[in-house]
Amino acid sequence: MTHKTVQPDGWTPAKGYANGMLTQNGLLFIGGQIGWNEHQKFERHDFIGQMEQALGNIAAVVHAAGGQVTDITRLTWYVLDKHEYLARQKEVGEIYRRVFGRHFPAMTMVVVAGLIEDEALLEIEATAVLPSA
Repeated sequence: MTHKTVQPDGWTPAKGYANGMLTQNGLLFIGGQIGWNEHQKFERHDFIGQMEQALGNIAAVVHAAGGQVTDITRLTWYVLDKHEYLARQKEVGEIYRRVFGRHFPAMTMVVVAGLIEDEALLEIEATAVLPSA
């Protein structure tokens, strides 16, 4: 089975990993996305801003593979501060719907002690099934 690396146009190349891997049968595995932009720079240093960027990054990888956000079947969130996430649920929902609409795949939330990028406040990975792959 052949796998295709997915890299959105204009993004700084990932080093040591792929932003996305698309299989022949249409499974798209999206590596953990954090709150930095396509040039691997953090423009926002708050939870909500980084969440919006990470979700936007996931959408960009899905689109680069030829899919839509409605093709996403699973999200796994890794967050540093569960209390901030819980306290900001209204904003989380508003931003989520702005990026993904009313599409709610299976999700898991994990609280972690740290992430590889020191400025990152969360990381989100995804799986999608692309019907036309």
